[in-house]
Amino acid sequence: MAKIPRLMPQHPRLFRAEVVRTGRVSPSMHRVTVTGADLAEFPWLGYDHWFRLFKQLSHQPTLRLPDVSGSRWWPSYLAIPEVERPHCSNYTVAGFRPETAEMDIDFVVHRGPTGELEGGAALWACGARAGDALAVLDQGLLFDCPRDASEVLIVADESGLPATAGILRSLPRDTVGRLIQEVPTGGDRRDLDAPAGMTVTWVVRDNPTSVPGAAALDELRRHARPDAAGYAFVVGESTLATEGRRHLHRAGLPKKRITFSGFWKHEAQRASLAG
Repeated sequence: MAKIPRLMPQHPRLFRAEVVRTGRVSPSMHRVTVTGADLAEFPWLGYDHWFRLFKQLSHQPTLRLPDVSGSRWWPSYLAIPEVERPHCSNYTVAGFRPETAEMDIDFVVHRGPTGELEGGAALWACGARAGDALAVLDQGLLFDCPRDASEVLIVADESGLPATAGILRSLPRDTVGRLIQEVPTGGDRRDLDAPAGMTVTWVVRDNPTSVPGAAALDELRRHARPDAAGYAFVVGESTLATEGRRHLHRAGLPKKRITFSGFWKHEAQRASLAG
């Protein structure tokens, strides 16, 4: 396998941007497209390139941002008075077009028991209008596949779909392996640009009361024993990530060949998407 680009930028850069347009990608995914004067210079690496998204609060007349010095920005962010501090959350680049300086950001549309939108991210994305201010801070990649990996196994719930779609699109065309992708409804399935040797398994949750990630985890447990020389990438709800890693390690995959990340945590009474 070809060498994967750098994981984390040594000197992350903050890019100011604004909303250009928004639209529904599927029943459970809403896309916000943004642009900026210097966004064409965003050092997009493909794969699951992620960033920190700073959103202007509804009562703010202007977007106040932290100072970024080298890799340091968090102390400056916390120093901003809470009433002026922008909301910060993590997202994956769903698409990037340097020729037009446009970036696509996909947000999970999460709904409560009566169909109402839940979560600040979904509310913001579905209500975003052209000209709304924001900023993105480059953070590089999580995907860290060894060059000698014999196969690639990717497992995610819907919060990881932008990452898995980008990874499949970026993988060398001779890559072999499998994607297990859970989504809330059959309408959330889409065509993915996957290498011919990558099998794509869609797991449709359907039942709105089911815990997200549980069906993907069950499918992973039914997966054939992984090759010890392979690589796994497991992301999404916290239990899916941690239990998926535990299962793969017990099945013989070394921990150093497993990347896992809990993007959000399901609560007992309601799902609360991070961001």
